[in-house]
Amino acid sequence: MRLLTGIVDLEQAVGTHLGYRDWHQISQEQVDLFARATGDDQWIHVDPERAAAGPFGTTIAHGFLTLSLLPYLIQQVYRVDGLRIGINYGADSVRFPAIVPVDSWVRAGVELLHVERGTSGSRCRSKVTVERAGGGKPVCVAETVAQLVE
Repeated sequence: MRLLTGIVDLEQAVGTHLGYRDWHQISQEQVDLFARATGDDQWIHVDPERAAAGPFGTTIAHGFLTLSLLPYLIQQVYRVDGLRIGINYGADSVRFPAIVPVDSWVRAGVELLHVERGTSGSRCRSKVTVERAGGGKPVCVAETVAQLVE
């Protein structure tokens, strides 16, 4: 875990890779819960028997499940102390270059791209790359933006 103290430390870290999170396993239960929460119950996600005969040979995680895990995956990579609040402001780009078969292990790496100070706080732009153990390509690459207030 990389610990930064305030926006000044964050600004000094621009252009660096902040590290990786520990591995996290994507379970069928997690995929099923996400399907129920979002209504996306396509068989490639929730029907292991049918998916075994499908194009991936198993059920796969939703791309948006992987995306929704970013805050959880990032929390072990770095933290900025001295903030009153930090909130998700959005994402400028998101891609899912590879699938996440159920029972895969994933982790996130974070590169700090830019910090911009403003009247209502600072915007922090990061490139988050989620990789799968044993996978050749990333499973998610997102440029995220957080609003941070000291």
